[in-house]
Amino acid sequence: MTDRYAVFGNPIAHSKSPQIHARFAHQTAQDLSYSAERINEDAFEAAVEDFLQGNGKGLNITVPFKERAWALAQWRSERAELAGAVNTLYRLEDGRLAGDNTDGVGLVRDLADNNEVDLEGARVLILGAGGAVRGVLQPLLAAGARSILIANRTSARAETLAQLFDSAAGVMGCGFDAIPATAFDLIINGTSASLQGELPPVPEATVSAHTACYDMMYGAESTPFCRWAQAQGAGRVMDGLGMLVEQAAEAFLIWRGVRPDTAPVIQALRESLTAH
Repeated sequence: MTDRYAVFGNPIAHSKSPQIHARFAHQTAQDLSYSAERINEDAFEAAVEDFLQGNGKGLNITVPFKERAWALAQWRSERAELAGAVNTLYRLEDGRLAGDNTDGVGLVRDLADNNEVDLEGARVLILGAGGAVRGVLQPLLAAGARSILIANRTSARAETLAQLFDSAAGVMGCGFDAIPATAFDLIINGTSASLQGELPPVPEATVSAHTACYDMMYGAESTPFCRWAQAQGAGRVMDGLGMLVEQAAEAFLIWRGVRPDTAPVIQALRESLTAH
């Protein structure tokens, strides 16, 4: 019996996960199938239970179900606990539903391994304070970031996120209007502004020739944030396609015990994006 995996979300038609996991399976000679399933909002918990019977071995979870997956998990990894969201579900040997969050480690791997961004001692500015941002804070600190400033349209949300961490961790929150006009080592756009073709209001002085700029969003075209970063003379400019593949690779490792080679998969996805 072929082991079954899937990603649950709503909407889901745009998902690249089936392509990614098919490439991983082929590369590592794993016998599995992976599908994208659109789940009705009122049917999520029942759908998870139903899928993880028999040869249903694991699930990825995307918008809008990550918090509900967190609540559903009977065991959670430390990074999932801190993220307050789960994007990877599977069963433990004792039958309990396990939840993990691979988004943060996916981001860190893409930055450090694929793009050679040095996170040790880095001063980081993160734009936005939603779930995507919450999931990456602890992995960035674990990778050696010296300080993280979370800036958001409503400062209270950013401050609340910062309070999840010990004050010694160097995580602070503020409104967009309070971002200091000083250069950061790394700026991450975790807002969905790129989807609307917009840009968060960021002082130009936050970017210098040694600043790395990263947009969690990606597309066939360069995102508005990436274009802005290039115009400011940022040293490195990256989008989130690598993060997508790296978080999938981490889930694959959890499920199958083997880590796929992500570089050819990122390249193939990039080529298919620009071909359309």
